Amino acid sequence: MTRSPTLTLLLRNFSNRPRDWGDLFERSRAADEAGIDRVLVSDHVVLGEHLDAYENGRFLTPSDGQWLEPMTVIAMVAATTKRVRVGTGVILAALRRPVVLAKTAATLDVLSGGRLDLGVGTGWQREEYGAAGLDFARRGQLLDQTLEVCRLLWADGPASYEGDGLAFERIWCEPKPIQPGGVPIWVAGRPRGAVLRRIVRFADGWIPWAEWNDDVAVGIAVLRRAFAEAGRPWDGFQVRVAMPVSQRADGVIDVEATMAPVPALVSAGVTDFTVHVELPSGDIAAARDRLSGLVEAFNATTGRST
Repeated sequence: MTRSPTLTLLLRNFSNRPRDWGDLFERSRAADEAGIDRVLVSDHVVLGEHLDAYENGRFLTPSDGQWLEPMTVIAMVAATTKRVRVGTGVILAALRRPVVLAKTAATLDVLSGGRLDLGVGTGWQREEYGAAGLDFARRGQLLDQTLEVCRLLWADGPASYEGDGLAFERIWCEPKPIQPGGVPIWVAGRPRGAVLRRIVRFADGWIPWAEWNDDVAVGIAVLRRAFAEAGRPWDGFQVRVAMPVSQRADGVIDVEATMAPVPALVSAGVTDFTVHVELPSGDIAAARDRLSGLVEAFNATTGRST
């Protein structure tokens, strides 16, 4: 199955200081009306003092920055929009108990009409795992268990599980997600070792981390080989890249410069392009118009029908 490329907007559910969050939902409605395919939010449950451990540039907030819980945010976004997909990009899934995350995600999928995507990753901050009573060194194993339990509980019939300190027998977790196969899972990370095995085993999509966003074609080749070795079809698998948006000094998007790398990336196998766009606050019509221009340029560049 060949997927048409999609355009995703990153919403800021974080801030350097206390603020009114109403514009977050104005922007999600503007995205919905403009034809953006998906909106995503981020995740940090707590922050410690050692933000220098973040390896992807300067961290987004100070330690006392404001971070809204992502599943709560996307529930509100889904309730105030009609068609745009909603998701995490990423959530630190291992910080949530697996059965509770499975229930939460299934509930959101049902109530949103099957619009949920779940981007997951291990995270980089030791303090978050310590505050949850979890071993940071085992974060990959914890994430694998969480994804295994979610997949199990989203499948038909009663579920049983035993492993790594967690066991249950013949339980039902209802309702199931309404999307066939359950909520799509996007796994973030570098495609090697345990992350590569996690992607092949659990993922519907890959979110490149750090330098792999620029080397995405190499990563796709690695994944395709791993899929073939595992006997898993590649068709339908999704790949996301962060796409820089060129804006002029007056805030107008330079669509030609922004779209220039898109055709080559689509040819390489990228299926989703995420953008962060500075949008007017308090003016949903102006925000919608700015996003509509980006959507129109994206459709024209990719040959996607509107």
